[in-house]
Amino acid sequence: MSFDVFLNFDGDCREALGFYAGVFGAEPSHVTPYDSAPGTSVPQADAGRVMYASLPVFGHNVMFSDCPSGSVHVKGTNICLTLGCADKEEIDRLFAALSEGGQVVTPLGRTFFSERYGMVTDRFSVTWQLSLTEF
Repeated sequence: MSFDVFLNFDGDCREALGFYAGVFGAEPSHVTPYDSAPGTSVPQADAGRVMYASLPVFGHNVMFSDCPSGSVHVKGTNICLTLGCADKEEIDRLFAALSEGGQVVTPLGRTFFSERYGMVTDRFSVTWQLSLTEF
């Protein structure tokens, strides 16, 4: 099982990624713009935005992304906790438990990057991403 941090930005993800890479002396990896995602149609406004990037910080993976244009982004609340697990039943259990009294943002389902992925904001306004992973 993995536990990571996901930071969201509003068009300045590349700048933030460069800043944090310098601060922590780390090299970013997997910098993927929205328009390179397989099988997706991307609005022109999102073409240059970062869909996903990662940065190793003290042995942990910090993930970065620009929110799609037009989505709500509030500076200071742009953090999401991410759980990766190789057990489908555990992903389902965690998702159901975190959803109680909260709001499902993305229902659990198949994506191009995971057999089972979902996002939920729990009843305390903490946003979680859950993904079935292979180790």
